[in-house]
Amino acid sequence: MNKRRAKGSSHSTRPARAGSPKWVRFTKEEVEMLIEELAKKGYTPSMIGIVLRDQYGVPLAKQIIGKKVSKFLQERGLASPIPEDLFNLIRRAVNVRRHLTEYPGDKTAKKGLEEIESKIRRVASYYRKVNRLPKDWVYDPAKAELLVSAST
Repeated sequence: MNKRRAKGSSHSTRPARAGSPKWVRFTKEEVEMLIEELAKKGYTPSMIGIVLRDQYGVPLAKQIIGKKVSKFLQERGLASPIPEDLFNLIRRAVNVRRHLTEYPGDKTAKKGLEEIESKIRRVASYYRKVNRLPKDWVYDPAKAELLVSAST
């Protein structure tokens, strides 16, 4: 959707594997317990995956527990009410708005804010369609600032 970024797929691909690698020393129950502990500390699903990879040597939680971290957190009732990607977009929009109050003549930032907010609306529309957000959920910049300030 972003027209500024160049196209391309220069990234590594994960090897196809059915089950857990043999060298992982954690069982399914231990990984589930680690995920729950990290979620209760306030980590997001992507940060949980990074911590599991870097500190515990778990390459992919999905291979071990059989589902993605966010799906696992939803089933346990530990997921945040707003999906992580939408929350990060809202945080970016709040930061750009804060910048625009200080520098109102910054036309590039105004254009960037429009692009971020249109992406927020598109992503929110998708999440309303798949029932991850309530049908009446609407992006409001004033509420967004309160939401972001409450989470930090």
